[in-house]
Amino acid sequence: MVPAGRVVTYGQVARAVGVPTAARQVGFVLHGLAPEAEVPWQRVINASGGISTFKIGLGELQSALLEHEGIVFTGDRVDLRRYRWQPPTDLAS
Repeated sequence: MVPAGRVVTYGQVARAVGVPTAARQVGFVLHGLAPEAEVPWQRVINASGGISTFKIGLGELQSALLEHEGIVFTGDRVDLRRYRWQPPTDLAS
């Protein structure tokens, strides 16, 4: 549901699925996606606005995909105040 040009954090996804302490597991699930999966994995970043996928060799790809969607990096960070997506309140309940 995260629209192009917006991001969420691993922790946001974990909270959305009802397991608020499972941010790391969200990363494992995203890493395990099949290449043909139509999940916008690139829109999930860490809580400080950084890209965590450099550790697994996908950082450059993730950054490029986000930049293609219009997200601007300041150094190696995304401004979460500007780009973080919050679901409508009726979806969060």
